[in-house]
This record gives sequence, C-alpha cells and structure tokens, in this order.
Amino acid sequence: MAEENFFERVYAIARQIPYGKVTSYGAIAKALGTARSARMVGWAMNACHNMDDVPAHRVVNRKGLLTGKHHFDGTNLMQQLLENEGIKVVNNQIVDFDKHFWQPEIQL
Repeated sequence: MAEENFFERVYAIARQIPYGKVTSYGAIAKALGTARSARMVGWAMNACHNMDDVPAHRVVNRKGLLTGKHHFDGTNLMQQLLENEGIKVVNNQIVDFDKHFWQPEIQL
C-alpha cells in the first residue's frame, strides 16, 4: 500500500531528528519531495504511538506549536519529553524555535 510506504519514509526521517532538536510536518514532507503532504506526515506521526524508536514528540507545526500533543498519553507528555531534551516550551510553543529547528535532508 502506498500510504504504508509513505509512513515508513516519514518514520525514517523522524528517526534522524537529533536529540534536543525538532522539525516540522512540512519540513518532513518537503524532504520527501511531497511538499503539500504535511497533513499526511501528521497522520503518520499519529499512527506511530507504539513505535518507541520514532521520536514523534520532536515533530511540531511550522510555527513551533505542539499541535500533536493530544495524541500523547497524559496531558503534558510531549512537552515533558521536549523539556527533558533541553527545549523550553511555553503555552504549547517552543521557545527559540529557530535555534532548535532541524532541517531534514532531501530524500531521493
């Protein structure tokens, strides 16, 4: 199934996000050559609940908002995971987003 392959490609990029860094749904979509599929990247992140090797907490929206936080167990788990990596979050927004942003490489 094409969607399954797309999700696996998303997870491959997400696994590369360095500790203490974040990226966006759109940046992953662009790296995959599918710039308009940021929402599908979000679906992939939502579908990886039980995949401990995919750091979904490091994927946020283009403005640094924790838009996926309701998909994590507990009310502030996404924020806690990010703060454990040294990323400050205030009102669901990453402080100094540009400093923590990681740009994935284009996948061919």
